[in-house]
Amino acid sequence: MVDWNLAVATAIRFARSGPEVSQDEARAAVQELRRHAKASEEHVRAFTRMAPAGGEFADTPVLVVDRAGWVRANVAGFRAVLGPLLDKMQSRRSATPGGAVLGAVGGKVTGVELGMLLSFLSSRVLGQYETFAPASRDLPGGTGGGQLLLVAPNIVHVERELDVDPHDFRLWVCLHEETHRTQFTAVPWLRDHLESEIQAFLGETDVDPATLLERLREAAQSLTGNRPEHPDGGPVERGGRSIVELVQTPTQREILARLTAVMSLLEGHADFVMDGVGPSVVPSVAEIREKFQKRRASGAGRLDQALRKLLGLDAKLRQYRDGERFVRAVVGEVGMDGFNRVWTSPNTLPTKAEIHKPADWVARVHRKAES
Repeated sequence: MVDWNLAVATAIRFARSGPEVSQDEARAAVQELRRHAKASEEHVRAFTRMAPAGGEFADTPVLVVDRAGWVRANVAGFRAVLGPLLDKMQSRRSATPGGAVLGAVGGKVTGVELGMLLSFLSSRVLGQYETFAPASRDLPGGTGGGQLLLVAPNIVHVERELDVDPHDFRLWVCLHEETHRTQFTAVPWLRDHLESEIQAFLGETDVDPATLLERLREAAQSLTGNRPEHPDGGPVERGGRSIVELVQTPTQREILARLTAVMSLLEGHADFVMDGVGPSVVPSVAEIREKFQKRRASGAGRLDQALRKLLGLDAKLRQYRDGERFVRAVVGEVGMDGFNRVWTSPNTLPTKAEIHKPADWVARVHRKAES
């Protein structure tokens, strides 16, 4: 169904070249990122007061990678997560006449498409906690089942573009990404919960070719502006939905609402921690935050903005903003320890509605527990 090797090769071939750095500069950047990642552990854990029940954090490695390394890690994660769905689609296709031939051709087409998508994203990601990729020779793992990736060329590129202190910026990025690692290593059930929700989402995928084709056609029409019409002659309004939203079933929309709430929590919490720790350890944090927010919101150009909208990346930007407001409001009302009840179980995670109304989460989780 997907030629994964072709996806990797395509992404690496078409990825943008990184910033020009000497070998010594590259080596120094890698070493500094590793030092900052290590220092960030203590800063983040002290600020968040998060710790696993047994007191021992799971061991997860920090990997400073280039864009090709980021691509390989994400393809490995995709293979692990999408495996059950692709097996389901493959078995259905194999039962149809000519299915093997169509599968071979389709796998290469899908591999190229995925590779092009990853080539676009590979120059934009500064860091990532890769949750699902299995450990391998190229992607060593620890007991925690995840890897913290820091994409060195992208970090160097952005610090130069923003014209900020590189040492401060690298530590600032590490604080954000270390928060994600702490979230998963201090909350052991979180990874399994996310995987369960994702598999439920994929399990609801309609693999009927005619239905999928119709939804993809609708997505293409939304991008080109050639929208279908209502029976009364008026255009169908889609509210600027992304391609991800256009191929969903009603059940998938419910699951995605829960996933959106969780991702808003995780991203907003990381931004909150980054800003909370920043003033004490990153002297120029105010300047970095102001410049980075402007860059995050603007996009590089019209094509970049169109792709972000189509791929749903604008929704991710809203997750940072909405999630950070939720965390700030809850901590302001019940303190850090009170906020940390969010990590008790899947039942204490905020709903999508509660992300926008933090007081409702406080009422549900705290006042119910106290009554």
